Amino acid sequence: MATASTQYDVIVIGAGPAGYVAAIRCAQLGFKTACIDNWSNSKGQPSPGGTFVNAGCISSMALLESSKIYHLLNNDINSHGIKIDNLEIDLSQMIKRKDSIIDSLNHHITKLFNQNKIDCIHGHGKLLTAGKVEVTEKKDGRQHQLTAENIILATGSYPSVLPCAPVDNEFIIDSSHALNLTEIPKRLGIIGAGIIGLELAGIWNRLGSNVILLEAQETFLTTPDQLISDEAFRIFTQQGLDIRLGARVISAKKGSKKVILEYQDNEGSHTLHLDKLIVASGREPNTENIAAAEADLLLDECGFVHVDKNCGTTLPGVYAIGDLSALGPMLAHKGLEEGVFVAEKIAGIDSPINYDIISSVIYTSPEIAWVGQTEQALKAIGEHYKIGLFPFSASARANASGKTEGLVKIITHAETDLILGVHIIGDQASELIAEAVLAMEFSASAEDLARTIHAHPSISEALHEAALALDNRALHIPPS
Repeated sequence: MATASTQYDVIVIGAGPAGYVAAIRCAQLGFKTACIDNWSNSKGQPSPGGTFVNAGCISSMALLESSKIYHLLNNDINSHGIKIDNLEIDLSQMIKRKDSIIDSLNHHITKLFNQNKIDCIHGHGKLLTAGKVEVTEKKDGRQHQLTAENIILATGSYPSVLPCAPVDNEFIIDSSHALNLTEIPKRLGIIGAGIIGLELAGIWNRLGSNVILLEAQETFLTTPDQLISDEAFRIFTQQGLDIRLGARVISAKKGSKKVILEYQDNEGSHTLHLDKLIVASGREPNTENIAAAEADLLLDECGFVHVDKNCGTTLPGVYAIGDLSALGPMLAHKGLEEGVFVAEKIAGIDSPINYDIISSVIYTSPEIAWVGQTEQALKAIGEHYKIGLFPFSASARANASGKTEGLVKIITHAETDLILGVHIIGDQASELIAEAVLAMEFSASAEDLARTIHAHPSISEALHEAALALDNRALHIPPS
């Protein structure tokens, strides 16, 4: 809701994880703060939370949980001595549940704004000059200007566009619309087998779609450690995903209520007939119309806002955080921390971010999570390292829950035992990685992890056992 005020200490443009957290921290520090955001729900009401809440990770996780429950009931429940007949999917209710979670989080962020006395303005914010922002109200298109000594740009990102597969959001859809399908496609194609593509593939595969992933790269998942990527490929293929590497899409077009897709690989040209096609080829910074030309805001060749180590742009008092900045990965928790960092920087508090130990997570089933260096990167620079491995198949807790896929891999410096990287594929990997991040933040050694008593039986013991395995001391696997 807009107010009559035009002068602020801080104006934040964008209310995704980076933006709303920046606004809250600024308010906590005593700054008069406004946050401008143009997301609207189906009723035209403000929907703070950005893509992350409204059309991204939260939506994906909500549907993944529903699909996991259905898959369990439809495939594995008999092993628990439970029998269910006439199991059905109500997709509209599944989507409705997802939407209710989004609505709840929208209201929670709005409540936090009110409690912190932040002026939330529903509209489009545009940087005019350092210290001045133009607002176009979402409700009636009215324009007015606000001023502030400090301006934080946090407008996030949008799905990448592929000229060979023009999105119509009917048959060829982007990753946001893929979370709002009204029926389950029998044959679903996905361009891109990266994080977004795999998360969407897991949802619709479990709900009954025949999913084909087309990945242009010859190697599967190049960012995580290679051992984890290889294990992921094996597991996801067993789950029924058809992952085609080195598949370069040439064209995709609608034809007779189907999508006709042509691609090439090392074996030649191929044609697919699909019910739906999802374009999940990454995301790009949302810098279009973020600033007036005369503002002279500097962007790099990829469209990111040029920033220094303090997230400061080339304009005095103007900052860019989250997906707008090329500092660190395009992750919600990275943006969140940058929001806190910049707010405190404005207040004269220096709390630097360690970009080297920001964890990454793929919310598939099983989950994939990692932090720090990979073995292939260390090998490339000639670093001396040691490896400790522990499979979840040897975990008592994992066996009790029936989720024994995956493993933990710890990499340490061969001489100092300092933890250089931790890589996990398995149930609750997104939670387990936090212990690894904390250990690395405090420069812990693997021996520190090995000497830390973990609850037995627990999933977290896998980290403990992997640390022990570095010196062939693991207690629940045979010596290597």
